[in-house]
Amino acid sequence: MTFKGQVLTVDEMLREALSAPETNVVMGVGVRHTAADNAAFCRDLLGTRATLDECWRFGILQTLDDYTSTVRRGGTELGAAVFTAEPPPTGDARIDSAFAALACYLAGRDGWDPPAWTEDPSRYLGNRWYPAVPGIYRNEADEDSPPAFADRGIFITNRSLARA
Repeated sequence: MTFKGQVLTVDEMLREALSAPETNVVMGVGVRHTAADNAAFCRDLLGTRATLDECWRFGILQTLDDYTSTVRRGGTELGAAVFTAEPPPTGDARIDSAFAALACYLAGRDGWDPPAWTEDPSRYLGNRWYPAVPGIYRNEADEDSPPAFADRGIFITNRSLARA
């Protein structure tokens, strides 16, 4: 059987998703996965010698997906609850900082107050980190990284948080 559909780029899929009608908010639906859960998973991953890029993908990007799913089911107030419990230390300050950066980024974008744990000084890096950003895109990351990430020493491109 031959595929006869249309292959869309991630940008085209995102554009279509954003132009779709708003999802109805379903009341009584709780938070299923939290940043704290995903940080604990990252801690376990790092204990098995996983790479930081794997932790970025299975911790930070998974938390972004969990937040997005929660917002679709219950609105931004429920989505903010994904970040209520402070994520435990993962064993790597870069990942710990990224959880705080993601919470602040989403809070600013969606209009809710970030939790107090995001301002803990241990969640700010002294050095630059480019998670899953190839060297050829580092100048772009330096210019495009959202302030919530750049202020913590984390530099990403506009595409780094793009999800299909």
